[in-house]
Amino acid sequence: MNLNERQTLGRRIGIGIVAVAVIALAIALLQVDRHPRTDDATVRANAIAFAPEVEGRLTKLLVKDNQVVHKGDLLFEIDPRPYEYALEQARADQAMLEGQINDERRRIATEQSGVVAARAGILNSQSGISAAQANHEAATAAVERARAAQAAADAQMKFAQNDYDRIAPLLAKHYVTTQQVDQAETALRVARESAHQASSQLLQAQAQESMAMASKQAAQAGLQVSQAKLGEAVHTVDTLETLEAQRPSRAAKVHQAELNLEWCQVRAPFDGYVVNMNISEGAYAHPGTSMFTLVDTGNWWVLANYRESKLKHIRPGDHVEVYLMEHPSQRFDGVVDSVGRGVFPEDGAVTNGFPNVDRTLNWVHLSARFPVRIRVTNPNPDLFRVGATAITVVR
Repeated sequence: MNLNERQTLGRRIGIGIVAVAVIALAIALLQVDRHPRTDDATVRANAIAFAPEVEGRLTKLLVKDNQVVHKGDLLFEIDPRPYEYALEQARADQAMLEGQINDERRRIATEQSGVVAARAGILNSQSGISAAQANHEAATAAVERARAAQAAADAQMKFAQNDYDRIAPLLAKHYVTTQQVDQAETALRVARESAHQASSQLLQAQAQESMAMASKQAAQAGLQVSQAKLGEAVHTVDTLETLEAQRPSRAAKVHQAELNLEWCQVRAPFDGYVVNMNISEGAYAHPGTSMFTLVDTGNWWVLANYRESKLKHIRPGDHVEVYLMEHPSQRFDGVVDSVGRGVFPEDGAVTNGFPNVDRTLNWVHLSARFPVRIRVTNPNPDLFRVGATAITVVR
């Protein structure tokens, strides 16, 4: 092979190598574009900050920092004695209320006959008032008749007295006989007796009128007593209703005391591990003050920040390959849960109500990154750590 042939072959080989490189680069760019990849990703997991619901001294602290716990494990216990006392007091108050209700019921059962008697007494008193009213009216009429009879008797006595006074002096002059004088004197005595009898009948009628008035007043007083007894019996029923209305509040206090006592023991709600422990046994726990964080190892995901130019190839449900920087050779499977819908814009500042736009021209525009939430379907809790760096490839 001469020199020209060797040069021609060398040029062809060089051209072939360049062509293969160009094709490989094009394939690589196509693969990267169709299967977005990023190492700007971090491992995330659900976590809760454990804070007690009740306050008290920590008598038991059964976990330590970075310890693995299982669902239902006892984490810590607060001194339960104050809450046991409160529960006993609430139950005692509830029992006392029930005792009062039972006493009132027995009292009402006893008062039922009193109610019937009071109502019968009211009817009797009303009848007595009616009868006494009738007797009083009759006695008043008798008094009026007795007064009229007395007036008539007084008039008759006055007439007899005048007749006697006129006839008696004429006897000495023999103008009248002794018989006529005797008849006038007899008529006068009869008139006086009639007047005296009429006066006695008037006094008797007035006495009967006073007795009828007293009977009427007594009947009215009896009516008031019967009405008072009936009102007292009704008030007893009202007292029972008031006591029964207190039942829900007493029961609520018992339930609250039971719940507070139950909150003295805190158990793990899920499998996980303890981090950020900052308290020890014997410390005083306060409601709402975090003591440590419990990481849920049952669900892991990766938050990957992809450039906006790659989002067109990422859809919810796409399969994702996940690699941890700590274990780059081990692959985990994931699924795209969601793609971020927005990030805070760098040029979104507002001044005095107007957009603040810088008077600069950037020759190179940096693409924004949007978070993509990826759920890991086969996590290994022993290898995953919250905040660890991950590499994701969307397939």
